[in-house]
Amino acid sequence: MTAPPLESTYALWKKGYVFIDSTCRALGVKAFKTRLMMHPTICMQGEAAARLFYDNEKFVRSGAMPARAQKTLVGVGGVQGMDDHAHRHRKQMFIRELMTHAHIEQLVRLHHDHWREAIRQWKPSSEIVLLRETQRLLCKSVCAWAGVPLASQELGRRAQEFGNMIDSGARLGLHHWRGRMARKSCERWIGQLVEDIRHYGKPEQPGSVLQAVAWHRDEQGQLLPLHVAAVELINILRPTVAVAQLAVFSALALHSFPACRQKLLQGGERYLDWFVLEVRRFYPFFPFLAAIVRQDFHWQGLEFRRGHRVLLDIYGTHRDPALWQDPEQFMPERFKDWDGNSFGLIANGGATYEYHHRCPGEWITIALMKTIVQMLVHELEYTVPDQDLRLDLGRIPALPESGFIIQPVLTPSHLEKKYASP
Repeated sequence: MTAPPLESTYALWKKGYVFIDSTCRALGVKAFKTRLMMHPTICMQGEAAARLFYDNEKFVRSGAMPARAQKTLVGVGGVQGMDDHAHRHRKQMFIRELMTHAHIEQLVRLHHDHWREAIRQWKPSSEIVLLRETQRLLCKSVCAWAGVPLASQELGRRAQEFGNMIDSGARLGLHHWRGRMARKSCERWIGQLVEDIRHYGKPEQPGSVLQAVAWHRDEQGQLLPLHVAAVELINILRPTVAVAQLAVFSALALHSFPACRQKLLQGGERYLDWFVLEVRRFYPFFPFLAAIVRQDFHWQGLEFRRGHRVLLDIYGTHRDPALWQDPEQFMPERFKDWDGNSFGLIANGGATYEYHHRCPGEWITIALMKTIVQMLVHELEYTVPDQDLRLDLGRIPALPESGFIIQPVLTPSHLEKKYASP
């Protein structure tokens, strides 16, 4: 390839996660210009590109997310599409409710208890689809934590709806329409809860995330419209359920690299930290981030025109040999002396939480991943039956078709040992 393609929609649909990276490698560049759905788009990767991408004077997020993704994955009117003071004001709601140590610890304890409860009910040699089961447990945990009432008979439905939203953002046909239906259903559900609090004084948990969103006021001092309040609360619930994908990747890493399991069994918080970071770097979670050029400028020989879309390649940046030694190898130890570069590991976005579009739920993601890995290593004995565990990088999201099936190996004596009261 000597020049980037003039129109790349089909190539992106076919190649998925590797589209930007493979094109950059073929061209010998870190950025190239093309069109996606006939819209002028610049695709870029690497640390320098990430630093540029998070320059708020050059880019905005309003209008960056395609409409089909808004109607399935992220919703319309949420914080992801806001900029400047309005973005910072709305972001503070998430930071206050998500990033305190006490709040994170509360969610982790709930999820740990729900895991233990589930394990008690599993029968030896039964087949557990880890993706679906973890989605269910995460949905149960985050709703209880957020103060969102969820009847036991409704849990399966809501977990599936969050799963459909996550699965549909870049899908076509039936998958896309399932995602749209799931979003409409969840927005009606959450919107009704907010309305009940505001207008009928229903006494949900005082001080809960639900209460905080219901009574949050925008920068003009106005309550959020019901629809927007629902979108923002779902922006807490849905990404938490999405940690199920990272749970599958963690289990896949434990299965594919058994030496890691042995090191985790030997204990040590530091290796657990490295392992979780490496899962987030190595496996394909979210493919890229989107922004809109705020003002004309030039960078690396490319003209960035106002209104053009820009995609920052997460997958390719995580495999950039300028950032990572032997990037195609799974090596948790690479993080032993890591400097915390927020423009190198961008699984939840880059730069800062307060002033940029970096996900404030990142610490919750890490804490939940550590909890799940510890359960898989220390508190659950299981086998992995034969199944196709390949990842199709042309599919977004990329997951094993089986959802990663495990078979618990449990006996009454094992359970008594594991869960005996101290």
